Amino acid sequence: MTQAAVPLPEVPPALRRKVEHVDTDASGVVHFSRYASLLETAGLEELERRGAGLEVLSAQGLDLRVRELRVSYRAAARFQDWLVLVPAVEHVGPASLKLGVKLYREGTGPEPLLLAFGSLDLAVVNKENGVPACLPPSLSSALKLAP
Repeated sequence: MTQAAVPLPEVPPALRRKVEHVDTDASGVVHFSRYASLLETAGLEELERRGAGLEVLSAQGLDLRVRELRVSYRAAARFQDWLVLVPAVEHVGPASLKLGVKLYREGTGPEPLLLAFGSLDLAVVNKENGVPACLPPSLSSALKLAP
C-alpha cells in the first residue's frame, strides 16, 4: 500500500528560493555554511509574519542574539534547485526563543525531499547593553499562537 504524498504547507515567496551559483562549491553542491543563513532567513521571516520581527523588537529596545545553531544534513541541495523553507516557533521563554526550520527540495516526485533541518536558539537582550531582557507579554503571546 502506498502512502499519499504529504504536500508542503503554503509558504510566502520569501521562503522559496532558487539555489544560485554563489551558494555552491565547485561541484555545484550547496556549501554547508549556506544552510545557517537559510535557517536564519526563514526563522526571521516567521517572526516577522507573527508580528514580532526585528523592527518590532528594536522599537521596544530589544534585540536577538544567537545562543546556539544546530543543523542536520540529510541530502545535498544543488545549483538551480528550488528550495522551500518551513519555519516554526518551537519554544518561547521569558527571554528566549527557539526557531526550527526544515529545508526541502521541490521536485517532480510525489513528495518534496527533506534536505536539512535545524534550529536557532535565540536570547532576547536589551538593544543598548546586551543584557538579557524579557519579551513583552504582547510579543510573547503573538509568538505562542499557532501559525
